[in-house]
Amino acid sequence: MECHCLHSAQMSSSSAPQVINLQGYSSTPRIPNKTLSPWLLSSPHSKPFLGLNDRFHPIIYTENSSHLSLRRYRGPILAQARFQPWDFERFVKTLYFFNGPPNPAKLFEFLIERFSSTKPSEAAKAMEASGIVLVAGATGGVGRRVVDVLRKKGMPARVLARNEEKARRMLGPDVDLVIGDLTKENTLVPEHFKGVKYVINAASVIVGPKEGDTPDRAKYSQIKGDSPEMVEYIGMRNLINAVKEGVGLRNGKVLFGLEDNTFKDLAWGALDDVVMGGVSESTFLIDPTGSENGGTTGLFKGTVSTANNGGFTSIRTKNFAIPVNLSAYDGLELRLNGDGRRYKLIVRTSSDWDTIGYTSSFDTVEGWQSIRLLFSSFRPVFRARTVFDAPTFDPSKILSLQACFYYIFFPSFSGFTSIFVMVDAIYFQLMFSKFEYDGKLNPTFVEGAFQLPVSSIWAFIKDPITPRFVHVSSAGVTRPDRPGLDLSKQPPAVRLNKELGFILTFKLKGEDLLRESGVPYAIVRPCALTEEPAGADLIFDQGDNITGKISREEIAWICVAALGSPYALDKTFEVKSVIPFSEPFTIDPENPPPEKDYDLYFKNLKDGITGKELLERSPALL
Repeated sequence: MECHCLHSAQMSSSSAPQVINLQGYSSTPRIPNKTLSPWLLSSPHSKPFLGLNDRFHPIIYTENSSHLSLRRYRGPILAQARFQPWDFERFVKTLYFFNGPPNPAKLFEFLIERFSSTKPSEAAKAMEASGIVLVAGATGGVGRRVVDVLRKKGMPARVLARNEEKARRMLGPDVDLVIGDLTKENTLVPEHFKGVKYVINAASVIVGPKEGDTPDRAKYSQIKGDSPEMVEYIGMRNLINAVKEGVGLRNGKVLFGLEDNTFKDLAWGALDDVVMGGVSESTFLIDPTGSENGGTTGLFKGTVSTANNGGFTSIRTKNFAIPVNLSAYDGLELRLNGDGRRYKLIVRTSSDWDTIGYTSSFDTVEGWQSIRLLFSSFRPVFRARTVFDAPTFDPSKILSLQACFYYIFFPSFSGFTSIFVMVDAIYFQLMFSKFEYDGKLNPTFVEGAFQLPVSSIWAFIKDPITPRFVHVSSAGVTRPDRPGLDLSKQPPAVRLNKELGFILTFKLKGEDLLRESGVPYAIVRPCALTEEPAGADLIFDQGDNITGKISREEIAWICVAALGSPYALDKTFEVKSVIPFSEPFTIDPENPPPEKDYDLYFKNLKDGITGKELLERSPALL
């Protein structure tokens, strides 16, 4: 929870609680009132916690108090207004629902640490740098050139290779290298892909000519190594599964709400100000007809009261068994029925009891709306004050969610009101608060009954979305079984598709896996690859009809450019050079051509054109 704390000197309302420290004739040392909490002042264990010389016994002072003279009392006096009976049973149920009873030894340790220092506990570690581009097939002709282009552009690259010695010899001893085999799923361990946000897949089955091949590659029918099915199809499936969490889904990741016609629920529980003596109360229900279209939604409702120094209601999930990794996404979107008030969403990424919460405020209007909060807008807050030297928010460690309708107004106590419920408090917290940050007020706060329908919470990739997975396929993948096609005029791979283990058929099936994965992608289909330099004018086409040649180096530049272009998103296209096979292409090393603006080509691409639309159903497609 986030506590908004002010010193008692700032209080002007006669109804606000105060702590008065009277020395009288006592030898008890004066205790700074901002280090004590209501729970501690009434605790029978105050002496060992605070290190006092004498046990003190606080009394409650009211306007009609009949206590003896204050001069004879040794200890603090609480002036308290709007006191209501405290529901201890609900307090205990809350503790057991989330964590069970706290460990007393750890609790004592925590209190001693807090009283000896006003600094927060060690903050969460800084987020590991993301944005790494994984290159699969990096020891191949296109792949090693992709690594070179990434280095020239200063983009972090990680290489996935089967042979460490070969990869380091070819790419250098300092290459960021992980060893794995696309055809063997168990070698693609999650640690290899930590921090990876983009993928360029240049892995391909190896095809070589038989001995004594002719210039027109008549004997081009030898597969070296793994089969096309293992590399182009199973390998693609394994790679997509390995990187999907890191690169993200185009339509986002649903945490709560409707997904594939099924309502995805979470284990919500109420976490109200009863944990600090308050009387506010809330609940969370699933309303089967409460959404904007008459479907299922969540309903957070209750009553918030500032009595007993309280003032918040909240709901929180139990911690997830496995942390949710949202590092692929840029923020969180809430679909809710607003009421015109300002709320906060708070995310914690540490299991410490009392730690930094990453907070973002947002305004609602009346009616259904979508609220998008970028992770970059979350500010680190500790006890309602901004922590300017805090580490960057890390969205890869989400363990639970919490929604809160909330008001806290403690004039003298500095953050101990949530002492029992901060164990493993890694959560999202949706909050309605009287305060913003650093003492600023929320002008929309009101006390009383409320309800907030929330139909979904999901992570999103911000616009403009660009490809996260660029795949190097091949021109001709839809042609082997295209009706009416003159195979004699097609490249060898098309004519010999069956003899080559259905190489193009499995390349097409691998493309389809990527198109259906939900990952933002671009599929590049080069014509015949050459060792010529990049720089020639290009022809981009769609529908899988063109033939010709293209430089491997040029394909590498195209792949890297596609990662940053929204025009390339979810496009499948073929590419070739304008230079015919009969003419070699060369450049002057002293005067190389300028780097192309590939967006000029990407802008003309259209959605949904793959060449498959020309195919008829055929058993040969497997």
